[in-house]
Amino acid sequence: MQQNIRPPAVAGLFYPDSADELKQQVDALLGEAAANLTPEQIKTSPKAMIVPHAGYIYSGFTAASAYIRLNAERIRHVVLLGPVHRVPVRGLALPDTTAFATPLGIIPLNTAGMQAIEHFPQVMTSAAAHQQEHSLEVQLPFLQRVLNNFTLIPLAVGDATANEVAEVLNVLWGDESTLILISSDLSHFHSYAEAQDMDAATAESVLALQSSINHQQACGATPVNGLLSVAKKRHMHASLLDVRNSGDTAGDQNRVVGYASFAFHENENYKGNILLKLARAAISERLGLDSDINSPGDTWLNEPRASFVTLHKSGALRGCIGSLAAHRPLAEDVSANAVAAAFQDPRFAPLSVHEFDTIDIEVSVLSLPESLAPADENDLKDMLRPTIDGVILSYGCQRATFLPQVWAQLPEVGDFLAQLKIKAGLPADFWHPDIKISRYTVEAFSEKPEEAS
Repeated sequence: MQQNIRPPAVAGLFYPDSADELKQQVDALLGEAAANLTPEQIKTSPKAMIVPHAGYIYSGFTAASAYIRLNAERIRHVVLLGPVHRVPVRGLALPDTTAFATPLGIIPLNTAGMQAIEHFPQVMTSAAAHQQEHSLEVQLPFLQRVLNNFTLIPLAVGDATANEVAEVLNVLWGDESTLILISSDLSHFHSYAEAQDMDAATAESVLALQSSINHQQACGATPVNGLLSVAKKRHMHASLLDVRNSGDTAGDQNRVVGYASFAFHENENYKGNILLKLARAAISERLGLDSDINSPGDTWLNEPRASFVTLHKSGALRGCIGSLAAHRPLAEDVSANAVAAAFQDPRFAPLSVHEFDTIDIEVSVLSLPESLAPADENDLKDMLRPTIDGVILSYGCQRATFLPQVWAQLPEVGDFLAQLKIKAGLPADFWHPDIKISRYTVEAFSEKPEEAS
């Protein structure tokens, strides 16, 4: 099927229209941003970011301060929201194309994700809204330089409420392979000193996750407020990466535009504590012990996700059961798999009451599996990322998986695959063109943190 591609509209205006010059400029900005960071600060891969959208000579460094933190090995999907500047829109507008282009190449759109939100009354399709819109386009060359292959869902946001934006974001939120990106500048056309005061106050509101930003504070206030609403309900942590204005970069200081970049990270301690408590409570209840198994009702717990629950006793495996496909809410999946790991793993006797206080629990939440198509086993070895990838191998009716944590015991790719094939009931040296391979990543939470990876 022939692609319907949106061509670049502001190349040569906001950024160079030459591919070579564009690469050089983006890479220079990223390099300058990286020079101000420690190795620990780079590639922290936020779940969501707010970035500015002016010409690169004005806001490029502030944007680069965010993009340099992305982990290309994890991110495969980008959900990008920015305000409309030229065409009025009621709600959130999807494009009528299947791909976006820049001088650096073509980015395919995530049509399945777009279809998942088309039913919302606040979502529409508008070619006009996207045709000349720069707030989305200027982000794309940065994404193309820091990520590998990824898909895009671009939404031009007009007259909408924060709740309407949040409703769409919750559907598209995904796992760690999905980046939520909001495009917005801050104050417009105040004096340098006034802008500094206004932008500092706006930054404080963002860091406090207060979804009450107005359009004098940020042109992208609507999508910003939608993100802040979701971030607060998900107990996320926001951090300010850079703030400045055009008077600091390439403009005069009489009438300036403000720019800032922010990163939002999941509160892993909060998530992990809840999931581990759910797992332990489910086992406790099955043993007839006192337990508080009530779920806190957070939105993310009701989203369909696949999980594994692993039990250890004195450092040795005591049970491990999980789901490879997301078919029920995460809270239910973790509770069910905890019970199964304790009482239904055929390798072990059912857990006894006396053992309950001696076990350590680990919960792994899986990303959506990504199918691989290796030409042969050597090709597969080159594709796999040790310590990062969990692997699903299937041949006919035989199937097995290793979580990424298994790399700690089997660090060599050849050994890892050989043992995975044996687990599936196949010879260690078996290979056939009909073997199917998928990989996934996990968020791992353990009652003994050193066991999680």
